[in-house]
Amino acid sequence: MTETAKGTRLAEVGRVAVTVADQDRALDFYVGTLGFEKRADMPFGDGHRWIEVGPAGAPTGIALVLPREGGQGSGYDTGIIFTSEDIDADHATLRSRGVDTDPEVQRWGGPVPPMFSFRDGDGNALMVVENG
Repeated sequence: MTETAKGTRLAEVGRVAVTVADQDRALDFYVGTLGFEKRADMPFGDGHRWIEVGPAGAPTGIALVLPREGGQGSGYDTGIIFTSEDIDADHATLRSRGVDTDPEVQRWGGPVPPMFSFRDGDGNALMVVENG
């Protein structure tokens, strides 16, 4: 690992956390409905469980975590944006699988790519943007 210009060794976004109320239900959604791969599912600490999923081959994963005591629960805008090679097909596929998506792909024109949002079983919002 090399040192950055500011003197740290922070290299990439390895994973992001999405807070969920039920890890089994979330795992089923992300793997069963979205088609992500399960990268980790193991117990740790005092009764906790570490679960990571992600699109096959993508370097960044998603950790499906329970809320911390006193922390924010689920049902928030995650800020996670996925890319799609065919946004219309992916929008139609997710809708056909019963995923809570925006009714239509948004097309703003200009430099803004086509996009839509969807929500997981906990109401966490994620976005899809067309690549290209």
